[in-house]
Amino acid sequence: MNILAVESSCDETAVAIVRDGREVLTDCIASQVELHRIYGGVVPEIASRKHIEAIYGLADQALEQAKLTRADIDAVAVTYAPGLIGAVLVGVNFAKAAALALGKPLIPVHHIRGHIAANYIAYPDLKPPFLCLVVSGGHTMIIEVTDYTEMRILGTTLDDAAGECFDKVARVLGMPYPGGAALDKAARGADDTKYALPRSKPGENPYNMSFSGLKTAALNLIHHAEQVGEELDIPALCASFSAAVSDTLVPRVVQAIQETGHKKIAVAGGVAANSRIRADIMAAADKLGATVYMPPLSLCGDNGAMIGAQAYYEYLAGNVADMSLNAYATKSILGEAL
Repeated sequence: MNILAVESSCDETAVAIVRDGREVLTDCIASQVELHRIYGGVVPEIASRKHIEAIYGLADQALEQAKLTRADIDAVAVTYAPGLIGAVLVGVNFAKAAALALGKPLIPVHHIRGHIAANYIAYPDLKPPFLCLVVSGGHTMIIEVTDYTEMRILGTTLDDAAGECFDKVARVLGMPYPGGAALDKAARGADDTKYALPRSKPGENPYNMSFSGLKTAALNLIHHAEQVGEELDIPALCASFSAAVSDTLVPRVVQAIQETGHKKIAVAGGVAANSRIRADIMAAADKLGATVYMPPLSLCGDNGAMIGAQAYYEYLAGNVADMSLNAYATKSILGEAL
């Protein structure tokens, strides 16, 4: 089954063709990073306009690279939530038009389910059930994937997402957008104990997390140093911040492995590219005899291939849409309105 998959939830326009949920025939991406870099972050209106400019050409490019015609497409999939609403609308409207013109099924895919499915591409033998740590710019959660379309949220951030915190601290430090990657690079090999930064404590749900206090502490430290003329050890601060984020995530993953009995843990989302988090999870899982699944860096960020991978299983589960499909800025991974 050849699925034409569209992703436009933020600042990457992507169109991919995925066969049977596992084989990527092509994955075409138009990045807007350089455009938004001058603003220090994504400008929603500009992102939406650039999606409109790129999406039609990307679809033709995807077909050409895969050496397929429109008649070879069996279904059209699209990210319908969550994301920047204007950006998501561009993808949804294009996918609806394509599905209608081709006379093919329209498959709505939740963006975070797509990130999880990136692991199906990287690891063709990976099958549910397993645990998944989702760490992205807008979401941080621990999910029990009981089946391809059946999931249970064990814990989530109660405020800011880990990725948003990385980007905000990096921006205040004067690092270029996207800040998370720049901060990770600066932190490598530096002293991660030089600056004392807080770790969130478990509340009623021991799997829940909080990052707002950590972000505030880091920003206050930076602003105080500026006010008193103190020179900061930037690499050490970046390393200390990365360690604090990892120390918030990894113990909860360990507890989830121990309490659920799962021996497979996947990592998904753009922040899954962070070297400290990847190393700490690998080390912790190794002690527990668990297997870790991490997509390559090319599949950690937003891409169309992950949407096409999840779409295949949504289709098999009967999750298709009609022309009334709408876009949503926020929606639970379980499909519930927020």
